[in-house]
Amino acid sequence: MDEKGNGRKVSKKEQRRLQLEREERMRRLRVVVPVVVLVLAAVAFVAYRALQPEIVGVTTVAAAPGNQHDDELHIEFGGLPPMGGTHASAVQTCGIYTEPEVFPEFAIHSMEHGAVWITYHPDLPEEQIAALQDQVRGQTKLLLSPYPEQSSPIVLTVWDRQLAVEDAADERIAEFIARYRNRSGPEANQPCSGIGVPTG
Repeated sequence: MDEKGNGRKVSKKEQRRLQLEREERMRRLRVVVPVVVLVLAAVAFVAYRALQPEIVGVTTVAAAPGNQHDDELHIEFGGLPPMGGTHASAVQTCGIYTEPEVFPEFAIHSMEHGAVWITYHPDLPEEQIAALQDQVRGQTKLLLSPYPEQSSPIVLTVWDRQLAVEDAADERIAEFIARYRNRSGPEANQPCSGIGVPTG
């Protein structure tokens, strides 16, 4: 028999039981602590994003409900691209388009799936178009296309937000993409593929 700290003798069987209890507590801690750390990190990230000031120049609208399909719908080019709402059931395949073949009713569905739609006025200088293509090429959830009669040289649009800029060198373009790609849209994380064959 061994002595315990309180002077009571403890049998080997009791010692073994106490040791197993300690091991079980340690095993639970090894599981619980990482989970708690991950949960706290996720809460901190969400809080950080919620408290982050909006990017200067971003326009926001009340988010439209998702999954509103109308295959008879046709939205004319002009002004600024829409920021969500009723759309075609087909999804525009993300990538680079050099002709005005990306129609809003299909691009809206891509944005519902978390895509950033980058549009530019067809008269945008070639070097700026090339700079935008460089940002999009090889990336996921980015859709680039000319938008006839657009009222701003370059516009970035997600489901409920939009940013108009004058120049492809504007640093807010990369910031907007980093903040909202695959995070905005009621069905974010869904595929961005369907109709259309992008050039890159």
